[in-house]
Amino acid sequence: MKKESEIITRDQESYLPVFSRYPIVLDHGDGSYVWDVNGRKYLDALGGIAVNVLGHNYAPLVNAIGDQAKRLIHVSNLYYTEPQADAAAKLSGLTAGGKVFFGNSGAEANEGAIKAARKYAHTIRPNKSQIITALGSFHGRTIATLTATGQEKFHRGFEPLPQGFDYVPFNDIAALETQMNENTAAVMLEPIQGEGGVRTPADGYLQQVRELCDKYDALLIFDEIQTGMGRTGSFYAYKMYGVTPDIVTLAKGLAGGVPTGAFIVTEKIAAAFHAGDHGSTFGGNPLACAAANVVLNTIANDDFLAGVRDVGAHFKQALTNLQKKYPAHIVEVRGTGLILGMEMKESEDAAAIVRRMLEQGVIINCTAGNVLRFIPPLIFSKNEVDELIAVLDHCVLDICGKGGL
Repeated sequence: MKKESEIITRDQESYLPVFSRYPIVLDHGDGSYVWDVNGRKYLDALGGIAVNVLGHNYAPLVNAIGDQAKRLIHVSNLYYTEPQADAAAKLSGLTAGGKVFFGNSGAEANEGAIKAARKYAHTIRPNKSQIITALGSFHGRTIATLTATGQEKFHRGFEPLPQGFDYVPFNDIAALETQMNENTAAVMLEPIQGEGGVRTPADGYLQQVRELCDKYDALLIFDEIQTGMGRTGSFYAYKMYGVTPDIVTLAKGLAGGVPTGAFIVTEKIAAAFHAGDHGSTFGGNPLACAAANVVLNTIANDDFLAGVRDVGAHFKQALTNLQKKYPAHIVEVRGTGLILGMEMKESEDAAAIVRRMLEQGVIINCTAGNVLRFIPPLIFSKNEVDELIAVLDHCVLDICGKGGL
């Protein structure tokens, strides 16, 4: 095994420097834990950024990938395969019908959703093309999805950006109505903003958005890249709010770590598509779909989702207790299920806590500058929550001091 420093140096010499990496080299994992090349163990409460929903080295997933690799890893989408047909049928059933398209990532899924919205809207009138998204949103890093992302910092240096995108504050229904008109093709929202700091919708907000979309004959797109696949304790977050979108996107946990993404559209939108209107070389390949079938069979289960809700409630209460213990430093605890955020008063404290937690063998991250985000594998246990909280308590005390006790 090569030394950690040698691996890091080799990577830095050859890889595009677009990630702010931590100085560890991960080697293998099991359940909710990973180990680095030096044999040090870490509790993984980031889960590959909400990707490793069944944890690491989940035997049924590993076996399905291995078995499928022996049969077919890839064939062109010019031909049918059983794993793709099965995965599409499962997703369609979980999304109240409709048609599924598989890509390779969340950005591709959202690109497809934007294309679908424009394609359908153009059947109504040629200039019906406006896409409205929320400030603080995150929809991807391709040129169209970073434009859809309502954060200027992601736009800088990539101008000119594609036309036809407008932004409104999240949870501000009056601002949204001001922007909408007969040429609005779609409103695209994350039901809970993940990268934006685990921002949850106000009571009735998503229902009001649905009503405005219906009023202006616009489509409602829910980006469930981070909130879907059982993350909230419901297969889709939107189901908790009783609002049904016209298009929904998935990725991250869809295949448990094998790269895949999907967008699902209603039948009326699907009818606007014809052969050649969209495509992907690798999307929906047999290997990814075999993995997705295992994940879907496991997660789309009432008992499994009940477990996510139970552990998530325990986790949120433990974080809330910390907020009460350190009110001068912890502003708020947000989220539901196993997508939780703890907003710190100071960005410097948040960044320092992430580093100190890593030193203590726990992996979390910071988003939106000052929000500690917890998106662990969905198999996370209450004992693992308690292990994390004990370390977090120590780190908050160490970094922030005893003010507010």
